[in-house]
Amino acid sequence: MIDVAIIGAGVIGCAIARELSRYRLSICVLEKDSDVAEGTSKANSGIVHAGYDAAPGSQKAKFNAKGSAMFPSLTRELDVPYKQNGSMVVSFSPEDNARLEKLFENGMRNGINDLELLDREQALAVCPRLSENVLAALYAKTAGIVCPYELTIALAENAFSNGVRFHFNSRVNGIARIKGGYRLTLDTGDVIETRTVVNAAGLYADEINNMVSENRMKIIPRKGEYCLFDRMEEETIQQTIFQMPTAMGKGVLVTKTVDGNLLAGPNAVDVKGKDEVETTREGLEYVLRTAALSIGRLPEKQIITSFAGLRAHLESEDFEIGELPDAEGFFNVAGIESPGLSSAPAIGEGVAEMVANRLSAKPNPSFDPIRNGIPKFREMSNDERARLIAEDPAYGRVVCRCETVTEAEIVNAIHRPLGASTIDGIKRRTRAGMGRCQSGFCTTRVLEILERELNVPRTSVTKCGKGSELLSGKRH
Repeated sequence: MIDVAIIGAGVIGCAIARELSRYRLSICVLEKDSDVAEGTSKANSGIVHAGYDAAPGSQKAKFNAKGSAMFPSLTRELDVPYKQNGSMVVSFSPEDNARLEKLFENGMRNGINDLELLDREQALAVCPRLSENVLAALYAKTAGIVCPYELTIALAENAFSNGVRFHFNSRVNGIARIKGGYRLTLDTGDVIETRTVVNAAGLYADEINNMVSENRMKIIPRKGEYCLFDRMEEETIQQTIFQMPTAMGKGVLVTKTVDGNLLAGPNAVDVKGKDEVETTREGLEYVLRTAALSIGRLPEKQIITSFAGLRAHLESEDFEIGELPDAEGFFNVAGIESPGLSSAPAIGEGVAEMVANRLSAKPNPSFDPIRNGIPKFREMSNDERARLIAEDPAYGRVVCRCETVTEAEIVNAIHRPLGASTIDGIKRRTRAGMGRCQSGFCTTRVLEILERELNVPRTSVTKCGKGSELLSGKRH
């Protein structure tokens, strides 16, 4: 019997796993998909919110404020890009101005520093690209941006290096109480017995909860669609620009990503299916039309892709975090929608403390918080590149021209802790295929490298797990 089974390998599950590896515990993470960050964690805005929006006293307010403050040190330890670029909530009417003041007061009650109310001239001094519609703004200097899937991968790699086991393609089909804990049945036929369970299953957290608790839960999938733009020579914006929050979320934003692209979205539509991630013409047109209110017309010809993500919404409007009253040793971490990414470091720490206290766990003296990322050829000087190529000629072979990703980086992504085994796994670890051509030129070469390094038939190489094979037939 192991000590802890964490269900779900999104940013929340991986943050909890990493924090729990600070203790002397046997821990596993169970993930239904073929890699980490396959759900909500791969398709969101990547915003580290300052914390002025959440209702004072709520779980969202508590974990957002603490989690946001943890990002500078956490991303240094994990070698993950993070920028504290600041954010602005803009108003378009006198009524909006009054709501801005309430948001400011809300932020003060949540203990958020460096908030300012700006008139139009002051707002333009911070962001000259604001449209003529903007009358005023709430400026949050501590807001930031991060790559959500790169952060998730880094948390998982560090957890793995500190002893956490990961089981992919392992959906939990059943949970039964046994003496001293729980028996988890997987769709692979395997059975895992564990003293405690952490339910970080995202959109499926209600199904996991309902296997053990009489207190029924219902997750509402809330879809948000985005447009991603190519990097542009002309200066657009540096800050994240929000509009007024609505009952459905924080509204349509425009932001730079940490990789320099422009991102607009999301809308918010409740859907029935937990896999309904199709984009729609109506949704994307709404995103572009609404975003234009903030910074003027966006360069639609520069859109390189669109995508949609799903948020796990609870009717309570708050996170549900804690041990179940009717299921000792079972911890829910559910309804983690925005500001979930911003809250992830603090949620990881808090839940790890709850579980460690339940198990009377001792500190792990060999815990190492440092994780080194894949060296990024595109960010190096010519001298640095020359030195690397001299050590490993594979650095001289560029596979993805749009993002300047080399063969050596792809090989590194495959063979590092929790290495990539799919096309999407390579993409999220190296950015190969994320540029303007959207993998039109590099997919075949990435597939060949996966075939060679994993020593598998190329017909078994997938985009994102079983059922997404790229090729069929026999090789001649």
